[in-house]
Amino acid sequence: MNKDLDYTMKFEGISEDKMSVSQALDFVNEALLEKGYNPINQIIGYLLSGDSSYITGYKNARTIIKKFERDEILEEVIQYYLNRK
Repeated sequence: MNKDLDYTMKFEGISEDKMSVSQALDFVNEALLEKGYNPINQIIGYLLSGDSSYITGYKNARTIIKKFERDEILEEVIQYYLNRK
């Protein structure tokens, strides 16, 4: 038997280490939607409390969002909003 088949292959999409705040928010949003949660409510809960249990562990979303400080995430959201006007 081929030795390569004895190991799990990992598909490399966007590296979690190289995700921007914006990409991380998009990713977390999708994971929350797929699990049936309201992403806005869940992300607000996380940002206000710091309790990462507001973010699903599905698709590693919780780990991804925790790579950023909450103030970094708020800054990204506010900049996006203000730059739209």
